[in-house]
Amino acid sequence: MDFVQLEHFAVVGIEVRTSNAREMTADGLIGRQWERFMKEQLAARIPEKAEANAIAVYSEYASDERGEYDYLLGMKVSAIAEIPAGMVVRNVPTGRYAVFTAEPGPPAKVVYETWKRIWAEPRTAQYTRSYRADFEKYREDGRVEIYIGVKD
Repeated sequence: MDFVQLEHFAVVGIEVRTSNAREMTADGLIGRQWERFMKEQLAARIPEKAEANAIAVYSEYASDERGEYDYLLGMKVSAIAEIPAGMVVRNVPTGRYAVFTAEPGPPAKVVYETWKRIWAEPRTAQYTRSYRADFEKYREDGRVEIYIGVKD
């Protein structure tokens, strides 16, 4: 795990409200979002992409990892001139983030395993989650980085 300071940025994509409890059932929505994103080739509809990596943003937390949150799957954009129909924009706030890099492998498996590692970490003096925004960056080399917003 490393720490980075990031400036705010915008992500345009499709969004749902879910919870980790729901995602552990057959009624999970995140997998469906990925299916829709890929099937409908939604990345191609997003204008002014800042990079080629898909980004998944977790925001609007009701409480902590046990509560509901918004999950947005999309692309980082350099400007917000137009938001395609059926999509929304979310801003990832400026702040300090703990960065976890998932092991190589099938994204659905390695991302889940990395989140389990994050949830299981003891609450130490190293960082305290802010629950403002977290995000996953799906790199072109197939690796996934998970950025956890932390309190200063």
